[in-house]
Amino acid sequence: MASETDSAGGLTFHPMDQFAVKPFFGGGGDVGFLTITNATVWMALAVLAIFALMVLGSSKRAIVPGRIQSIAELAFGFIHKMVEDICGKEGLKYFPWIMTLFLFIVFSNFLGLLPMAFTPTSHIAVTIIMAMGVFLTVTILGFVKHGAGFLSLFWISSAPLILRPILALIEIISYFVRPVSHSIRLAGNMMAGHAVIKVFAAFAPLVLISTGIGLVVTPLSIIAITAIYALEMLVAFIQAYVFAILTCVYLKDALHPHH
Repeated sequence: MASETDSAGGLTFHPMDQFAVKPFFGGGGDVGFLTITNATVWMALAVLAIFALMVLGSSKRAIVPGRIQSIAELAFGFIHKMVEDICGKEGLKYFPWIMTLFLFIVFSNFLGLLPMAFTPTSHIAVTIIMAMGVFLTVTILGFVKHGAGFLSLFWISSAPLILRPILALIEIISYFVRPVSHSIRLAGNMMAGHAVIKVFAAFAPLVLISTGIGLVVTPLSIIAITAIYALEMLVAFIQAYVFAILTCVYLKDALHPHH
């Protein structure tokens, strides 16, 4: 529920309750290592949705594609072109990895907009795993391909010699901050939008409590919810795109570290 009425007849709501990780079965209790939670269920649904789109949707390929095949081909071509444009032909071997990240984030974001749903990407525990995976992968790849030459990423040879040590320190700090910014950007945007929607939703039932204020506040809150929900649909796609394009940029640094 977006709002509750307390014992005194007032309105109380908790916008952050929707982000609580709870056991999916049993209605309560502690979350253990093997507990099936709302987070794991909705992540599993995101994986099933990806499978339905990319495998089942393209299993009966036709020259004139249907709706599902068209969406699958559009997503494939969109990410394929992005990887090729940023990383070059050499980066296309990593296209399946980036495509998987993009689709998982997109479906997690959009499924989280359903009523009573849970948004896994609103949790830093989920996004930091993906961000650290990207960080470790590109770092290891950089050293495997270039050895110690990968360190040239931090040495800006085009800068004046006296500034190069300072710039190198800044580059090193910014490099190790990447997984933090990469993960917080996604989780923060998803959490903020959902919290704002719930705040406005809490004012919608005011017409049931106070007809004077409610007749004004309730329609305004419904309009605000509709507008923010539409914005969240755009943000759900944009954040997945930003995560994927930053992954491509980091991958490019690993493939071509020289300034």
